[in-house]
Amino acid sequence: MSLLTKCRDGLLFRGRHVCPRWLCFTFDNVFRRLLHDPEALLAPYVREGDTVIDVGPGIGFFTIPLAERVGDSGTVIAVDIQQAMLDALRRRALRRGVSSRIVTHLATEASLGISAEADFILAFWMAHEVPDRKRFFAELRRLLKPQGIFLLAEPGIHVPASMFDRIVAAAVAAGFGVRSRPRIALSRAVVLAAEPLQE
Repeated sequence: MSLLTKCRDGLLFRGRHVCPRWLCFTFDNVFRRLLHDPEALLAPYVREGDTVIDVGPGIGFFTIPLAERVGDSGTVIAVDIQQAMLDALRRRALRRGVSSRIVTHLATEASLGISAEADFILAFWMAHEVPDRKRFFAELRRLLKPQGIFLLAEPGIHVPASMFDRIVAAAVAAGFGVRSRPRIALSRAVVLAAEPLQE
């Protein structure tokens, strides 16, 4: 086993985890914007007036640009299981002048606990943290409009291809269909759409 594999497995795969608030500076900074330009990533999927759900938004790296894209007639619902993340996101949204377009919601590990019809759902670098993916994806499927889009991305170094395939399979089993596999830096990603729900 290589040193890189030992370090990766020892440091990054210590069972289930949730990214702590204090670590967010590593995900939300000018350097990351060079790799993951929110405007470029979101432009193909989000329009003015859309309802968007950002699951596991951290402190708002994508949430705030989403709020700018949906405009005054749209809404972004930011859902997280950590109140500290949502509080920091809310402060940043106030500073950027988009807080009226963002609804923050504290979820539990058992449920997102929201009822909305979303045009677009974003789950960026967070699905690997979810303990019950079957329930998670079934809940997202119920929230997505028939013509809606779901962008799912996972960190490439942290989530090996085999694990990502299992995550995507769980989403497909919940009623999503794979539409494309966009290239996103340092990530494994898939664009999913709602398939007709079975009665």
